[in-house]
Amino acid sequence: MKKKFMALLLGTSLALAACGGDDESETSSDLNEASTEEVVINGVNVKQIYNQKCSSCHGGNLEGGFGPQLSTIGTSLSKEDIMSVIENGQGQMPKGIISGDESAAVSEWLASMK
Repeated sequence: MKKKFMALLLGTSLALAACGGDDESETSSDLNEASTEEVVINGVNVKQIYNQKCSSCHGGNLEGGFGPQLSTIGTSLSKEDIMSVIENGQGQMPKGIISGDESAAVSEWLASMK
């Protein structure tokens, strides 16, 4: 349990370190504009899946909340790393919230957040 917590803490620290500086407000406004657009990857509407299953912890604009912010997660984690966290859980995040094609599509989308 301690190892999982430390991994979550390290991952969150890396994500927070990557998003500092003046670009933060620009990233936030870009996400706000994109939040109304539909994003479909391999036939999966990732925005819909994210809003239904992820936004309550990670925020509607990837800004974080109970869970870490994800607006720049692609700078520190690969698609495969993100998919592993989604499917296997990490820290407070339970495993299997989404799986299969949905997990792959959301992971690809989040990996593009840089």
